[in-house]
Amino acid sequence: MASSSFRTDYNRVAGLGSAREGAGHWWAQRLTAIALIPLSIAFVFLFGSTLGEGREAAIETFGHPLAALTAILFIAVGFSHLQLGLRIVIEDYVHGRKLAFTLLILNVLLCWGLAAVGVFSVARIAFGYAG
Repeated sequence: MASSSFRTDYNRVAGLGSAREGAGHWWAQRLTAIALIPLSIAFVFLFGSTLGEGREAAIETFGHPLAALTAILFIAVGFSHLQLGLRIVIEDYVHGRKLAFTLLILNVLLCWGLAAVGVFSVARIAFGYAG
């Protein structure tokens, strides 16, 4: 069986390319996108119900466990999806290894740092430390 590909039969079947990641990144991006559909709708309704109602209404709304869980999942999945998407943009459009590497590190730190702040903020409200 002659093939014009330089990949081994195992790598061709496993979907492993030169980066050894295979389709994992593609799947992660698709799964986070699918998960964001219901999470975004739920979050918009939760957050929208508090608009114009003041701080107390927001604290009351996100003080409920289901609302807090929805917000935390929305934040975590949203920033994960953002990090995956920005990674592709950086890898495809930034030239220069040092700059690309630096931007990839900043991408991870920024996305996960902002996600941690958001999750901490919602958790603080959910556990009654909104002070």
